[in-house]
Amino acid sequence: MSKLTDVPKRILIGRALRSDRLGETLLPKRVALPVFASDPLSSVAYAPGEVLLVLSIAGLSAYHFSPWIAVAVVVLMFTVVASYRQNVHAYPSGGGDYEVATTNLGPKAGLTVASALLVDYVLTVAVSISSGIENLGSAVPFVVENKVACAIGVIVLLTLMNLRGVKESGTLFAIPTYVFVAGVFLMIAWGAFRGVVLGDDMRAPTADFEIKPEHPGLAGFALVFLLLRAFSSGCAALTGVEAISNGVPAFRKPKSRNAATTLAMMGLLAVTMFCGIIGLAMATDVRMAENPAKDLIHDGAPLGPDYVQDPVISQVAEAVFGHGSLLFIVLAAATALVLFLAANTAYNGFPLLGSILAQDRYLPRQLHTRGDRLAFSNGIVLLAGAAGLLVWVYGADSTRLIQLYIVGVFVSFTLSQTGMVRHWNRLLGAEKDPAARRRMVRSRAINAFGAFFTGLVLVVVLLTKFTHGAWVALLGMCIFYATMTAIRRHYDRVAEEIAAPGTPTDDSMRPSRVHSVVLVSKVHRPALRALAYAKLLRSDTLEALSVNVDAEETRALRDEWERRDIDVPLKVLDSPYREVTRPVIEYVKSLRAQSPRDVVSVIIPEYVVGHWYEHFLHNQSALRLKGRLLFTPGVMVTSVPYQLESSEAAKLRARKRQDWTAPGSVRRGPAERAKDSSPRT
Repeated sequence: MSKLTDVPKRILIGRALRSDRLGETLLPKRVALPVFASDPLSSVAYAPGEVLLVLSIAGLSAYHFSPWIAVAVVVLMFTVVASYRQNVHAYPSGGGDYEVATTNLGPKAGLTVASALLVDYVLTVAVSISSGIENLGSAVPFVVENKVACAIGVIVLLTLMNLRGVKESGTLFAIPTYVFVAGVFLMIAWGAFRGVVLGDDMRAPTADFEIKPEHPGLAGFALVFLLLRAFSSGCAALTGVEAISNGVPAFRKPKSRNAATTLAMMGLLAVTMFCGIIGLAMATDVRMAENPAKDLIHDGAPLGPDYVQDPVISQVAEAVFGHGSLLFIVLAAATALVLFLAANTAYNGFPLLGSILAQDRYLPRQLHTRGDRLAFSNGIVLLAGAAGLLVWVYGADSTRLIQLYIVGVFVSFTLSQTGMVRHWNRLLGAEKDPAARRRMVRSRAINAFGAFFTGLVLVVVLLTKFTHGAWVALLGMCIFYATMTAIRRHYDRVAEEIAAPGTPTDDSMRPSRVHSVVLVSKVHRPALRALAYAKLLRSDTLEALSVNVDAEETRALRDEWERRDIDVPLKVLDSPYREVTRPVIEYVKSLRAQSPRDVVSVIIPEYVVGHWYEHFLHNQSALRLKGRLLFTPGVMVTSVPYQLESSEAAKLRARKRQDWTAPGSVRRGPAERAKDSSPRT
């Protein structure tokens, strides 16, 4: 079984790494930027389109509001980046928003932030990959025709890449991210040069379309509500900003300074690309609609259900570079890739946050341990499963999924910045140095403005997106919160129950007697070994126990027992319904009932086999019996293994694999097996 699972595992995720090599996986800034900032950088591929989609409800005349919405998003981005730069300096341990909220606002606020972030990370994977599939589908029809299958396939591929380790996945992801950023900047520069200097008339493929407004002539409160909804959709550009504050431990030293620098670089790149794409979309007359089949009109007729609406960035690239040109194809491919890889922000944030929550006993402890490649493998697999389920339920439709988005982000933003204000208030109460106080007051002002602004945006998002799907995200947050609270309550209850008392109790007192029972079915080597071991224990009483499910076999057992003159009494339990487990359990309970202060030791001989399929042929009764005996107080269960020849052959095969030498290793010198030869669990 081990061989069947170990070989594919090594092929897929590579050789296991020792714990003392964790330092080798730390990231320089040039790799950390695509690893932790690929989500906000890639969101410029769909955030401008979401703004135009919402504005199209009021018709083409509402498009002239898009530059002002872009300005509001830029101000918010710079506010959030400046606020999080304070976070990474104050809390460099990697807890991020969760640690800030827990420390300064209490465990309930911290758990609320954790719930919001976990939901947001799952949505990041689902939205990014679905959007990438749609971008790729504009060039490859097969992809868009099989959206769900392709999206789930990409999730599986990303999962395997991340299971290989953060550094390896970051190096792989850096190239397409930088190609995408360079391509967008080249598109903005070349588009500006063509439009301003050369005076070319660049037109998007949808420039000749008309938009049929769903609600023409909006004014007053209705128009304000529409603009707020468009702004909340544009705020998708801010998703993933918090991932850097959660990932500070993955940076090389000095960790806080490198994380803060990466944050600033990310913010500057993201707002420049966002504004550039919005500007080019206006200049090239891009047309978008929430229901393009009905609301986009060409030559007086709707386009119909066969029309596939390309994203804004694809339309702008076609207008600037020309359809089918090399730069257009490169940017389209890089956009699809970086949208796929944007999910990597969540693949780094979710497992790390899950590990911290597991350490605080809010999630199962298995999420706290690192896998073979020093990545939090269990968290990675859990994230992939949740995102895959969401993609399947929503049909990999980014427009539907994005309505669930953003709520969790701004919940964590607001609570984190509020916590930072209390953090600075606490430090100011004890600080006497005037220079240090000035720095703290400045930092507090930044965080206070950030808390106010992000809180305001959170209200806007809830008001404008609740009925469009944001309620699903809130429901997910409630489910996470309730689940984590229940897990913590369970761990606390268990810890209290098993805590060693200050005074002696029945658990620490020696039992009055030990009654050993050896289960036997035949007189064979495993049974004889178990009997010999039981004699060595020097119990107060010792007996062999068998269950009569076949009269002939039981008679043969009695005869062989007498013939060999075995000096251990044999007791046979009748089982008219041919059960094995129930008679043994009832007999053991009867022994306990007769003498409650006695301990019953049940000794079970077991076969040790060497092939996975042999496990299905042996030891099933023993497994069932041990499972039932675990719930019986005062009963100890001991397995006495007997190694069959197949197990010896398996051990020999394992030794040969361990001693295997790769081709060419003689030329390279001996492999450093001394370091890696320690047994792993």
